[in-house]
Amino acid sequence: MRKALFVIMDGIPPDVIERVETPHLDNIAGERGYARAYVGGEVGGESESPTISAVSYQSLLTGTWANKHNVWDNRVENPDYRYWDIFRIAKTHDPALQTAVFSTWEDNRTRLIGDGLAAAGGFKLDHYVDGLENDREQFPVKPHSGHIRDIDTHIAAEASSHIRAQGPDLTWVYFQYTDDIGHRFGDGPEQDDAVHFTDDLVGQLWGAVEARQSTYDEDWLVVVTTDHGRTTDDGKNHGGQSDRERATWIVSNSACLGDRFADRPGIVDILPSIVDHLELRMPAPVEAQLDGRSFLACSDA
Repeated sequence: MRKALFVIMDGIPPDVIERVETPHLDNIAGERGYARAYVGGEVGGESESPTISAVSYQSLLTGTWANKHNVWDNRVENPDYRYWDIFRIAKTHDPALQTAVFSTWEDNRTRLIGDGLAAAGGFKLDHYVDGLENDREQFPVKPHSGHIRDIDTHIAAEASSHIRAQGPDLTWVYFQYTDDIGHRFGDGPEQDDAVHFTDDLVGQLWGAVEARQSTYDEDWLVVVTTDHGRTTDDGKNHGGQSDRERATWIVSNSACLGDRFADRPGIVDILPSIVDHLELRMPAPVEAQLDGRSFLACSDA
């Protein structure tokens, strides 16, 4: 049985992820499963998209750039739900597929995925943990985004537990802390420590996946990525089209990685790769809208 987990570690340029020790990402990647990638569409072209978090999340979720999905900033004012997200594709293929989201930002579910909205395909998520950033009693605001670190920790524990116990068919986990630290401190030891911390959280998820694969007849695709790079001067900002702001990376455990994976894939290539692995059928008009292509190359994928 095929399963998929995708993870976003927010706001980490490839030069940082390559320099900092990340043993859990290394375990997932093995020998071939790391590649530099990009966000932001085509510079100067119709698809040019701001290197901003929600914009990139929606590009991953829909396999399209902002000129199609219509998310241009973190306000997420008017998404164009005609461009289907991966959960809608999965549930249309087979309503029995089990889906889950664990996120340190509630808008990922309520506004980007549009869970429960008729325009976005209705209810698509069977399980979710989010909105904790609004729970000031359980997660009071702490200096230097300490409460976001606490929420990421909680999200990792909840996701790992659910994966171990339930093995959902399609899961998204989102961690925010690394981006908060980047905005606050820029390039430096604080950012490096945040990357170490989040790599440990990813290790929890990977442990849960390995437990499932050793116990059940399950074939898991794991994809870990980031949503944007950072400015070159001090690493505190992003949003523009500089090389470092557009530069990202993808880690995957797949044994089916093809030439497209090694040739700087885009964040829009993740959705069709998940579709490939899960053997989902897309309506022809939905498939025709995609800007990305699968980076998997196994003949049976």
